[in-house]
Amino acid sequence: MGTSTTTQAPARDVIDLLCAQHGQIRDLFAQVADSTGTERRDAFRTLVRLLAVHETAEEEIVHPLARQKLDGGAGIVDDRLGEERSAKELLAELDGMDTDDPQFLPKLERLRLEVLTHARAEERYEFERLRGAFGKKELSALMKVVQVAEATAPTRPHPGVESAAKNLAAGPLAALMDRVRDLVRQLKG
Repeated sequence: MGTSTTTQAPARDVIDLLCAQHGQIRDLFAQVADSTGTERRDAFRTLVRLLAVHETAEEEIVHPLARQKLDGGAGIVDDRLGEERSAKELLAELDGMDTDDPQFLPKLERLRLEVLTHARAEERYEFERLRGAFGKKELSALMKVVQVAEATAPTRPHPGVESAAKNLAAGPLAALMDRVRDLVRQLKG
């Protein structure tokens, strides 16, 4: 299948960036489901990496801001963190499977439904309200902070590490270990 054909305007701020990534995630789910063999494996690895770095950045930067700035933010964030933990557990299970395993696609579909439902909830209950709580300059600056967090984030799911504090404590070592694993996988083919 190759690269996604979805075209998106360049991100102007953190909300644009995260929503664009939600679109990439949706496209990657389709690419994984519609491919076979090496192409499926490679697309799935790309999906795992994007989900891991995306969620880490949200957990470190976005959710704490929502918790602090939004009316009812604690409840909104707690709901999202519960969804993220469930998705991470399933993603970790899938990451340990062969993509040709007969159980892979049914589990992938379950993950897809969980992740896309989660993304819609973030966009509706968290992101749009954050857009109203911050100015354009702040949202643009937050995009840069999220991009830095993503650049240093673990590349694999780590269920149970859904808070900013846990990510900051466990994240650097997990990121290093994940990136070494990624390199070894890449060298093996």
